[in-house]
Amino acid sequence: MKKRIKNVVFIVAMLASVMSYASADYALNTKKISTILTLTNVKKGQKLVIKDADLSIIYKELIANDGIFSKGYDLTALPDGKYFFELEKDVEIVIMPFTVVSNEVKFEKEKEAFIYKPTVRTVDNIVYVSRLSLDTQPLKIKIYYRESFGDTTTLVFSEEIKNTKIIERIYELSKLKKGDYTIVFKTQNREFTERIKF
Repeated sequence: MKKRIKNVVFIVAMLASVMSYASADYALNTKKISTILTLTNVKKGQKLVIKDADLSIIYKELIANDGIFSKGYDLTALPDGKYFFELEKDVEIVIMPFTVVSNEVKFEKEKEAFIYKPTVRTVDNIVYVSRLSLDTQPLKIKIYYRESFGDTTTLVFSEEIKNTKIIERIYELSKLKKGDYTIVFKTQNREFTERIKF
């Protein structure tokens, strides 16, 4: 009878644990020295990094499998300060801030943020750019051109888009200027680059 009660308690505890992870894309357990980060809905090849307050990368790894990622980290070994876990997905970067004070780790879930990356699609010489910016952060766009067999890169277009939640742009590349185009996007202290051969 005691064994059956222990099994029932264990099953209830496991179900409660699983249900708590079902409502969020990530979960944290910082009760032990090792912090266990659990991420759901990840894809193989996505990048997970830990950055300090200066945005310097102090740890990085690639997600090995689709589905759920769970791993323990000893964050107490970090010097006192502000840090971020960042999960770089296809079109967004999830930022999970935490602080370390006197070997104690505190996650700031209310300060979790998302940076939506610009997406680029091309059809012949037409370039479609779109980006979601719920907090209307400005986006700088620069398009550079380099001839197929040349070494010189020339800025052919530049603009800054402000106060816009849904950014949609269409650019027409000159059919007379075949070569390599590089589109550089800057937003929220980040730079994203897209290369197009036309």
